[in-house]
Amino acid sequence: MGVAESPLVRRRLGLLGGSFDPVHHAHLELARAAHQQLALDQVLWLPARRPWQRSPLGAAAEHRLAMLRLALANEPGMTILTLELERAGPTYTADTLAELGAGDDPSTEYVWFLGSDQLRNFCTWERWPEIVRRVRLAVARRPEHDVLPPLELAERLEAQGSPLLTIEFPPLAISATEIRRRVAAGQPIEACTPPAVADYIHQHQLYRSSPTA
Repeated sequence: MGVAESPLVRRRLGLLGGSFDPVHHAHLELARAAHQQLALDQVLWLPARRPWQRSPLGAAAEHRLAMLRLALANEPGMTILTLELERAGPTYTADTLAELGAGDDPSTEYVWFLGSDQLRNFCTWERWPEIVRRVRLAVARRPEHDVLPPLELAERLEAQGSPLLTIEFPPLAISATEIRRRVAAGQPIEACTPPAVADYIHQHQLYRSSPTA
């Protein structure tokens, strides 16, 4: 009688990329919702050094990383990866996934989170077919945006047999742009971001002169 093989146990890791300029409550709620609803082993946060599709950032990389560490200090199942901060040049998701080896190890599944507004522009991302080959996409609904993928992306996902995952959570009317604007205007931000992050922003006098950077 042969020995029965144990079924392959797959790890499922979530990936949350962004500039986190600064990190705020909507980022945290998205990560918590995804961790629970998608049965993730870990949520890996990927602060970007230089996102190629947006204007210059308001705070330097070391400040954004410090604020992220403060925000996640008491969050179980959350880990920060700094590989994008350590890589020179524009930050491309495809490069990050290749560096992680996402999609190369059948024992680990990676899930990339994005908002429905990002979904609409996904096919403008650098080497986007490589991204969807390496990870599952999980979409969170954002105000005034649907969750329908562009036709080209929808066809690719159907051919791969990897339909979109969804993350349900109450949308929060909070954005990093609004936080920067409020700081520059001398308005309180404690309702928008964890207290330790708000204190850090005030201590280091961040965002005082660039509300829309």
